[in-house]
Amino acid sequence: MRQWESQELGEQGYSAIQILRRFYGQDMYINTAEEISGIPASWPGYDLDIGASGQKVRQLQEQLNTIADVYTSLPQVEISGNFDENTREAVMAFQKLFKLPVSGIVDYPTWYKIQAIYVAVTRIAELN
Repeated sequence: MRQWESQELGEQGYSAIQILRRFYGQDMYINTAEEISGIPASWPGYDLDIGASGQKVRQLQEQLNTIADVYTSLPQVEISGNFDENTREAVMAFQKLFKLPVSGIVDYPTWYKIQAIYVAVTRIAELN
């Protein structure tokens, strides 16, 4: 695919699939899925801190524990879905280890660093 030609086609109103078919043939299609199994969900849209609870906190705790299995200097936490002092301490240890500002709050940069390290240690992004 050539960048400028594809841009021109887009400017002419071609859809993404029409552009792909123009370059790669008519048998191209786009498959979509609401959720891909094993892929971590994205940013909850708000900082996680003491008192937060729910599925995003549970996900965070599970991922921190998986990371701690490899990075043994990180403490394990109870998977409760409640952001407690132990979770805060684990987040602070994670932030320190991965050179993030140490606040104990899971903000946007901390969330995505946890996601990146989780994907790396679980190797879920690798093709078999």
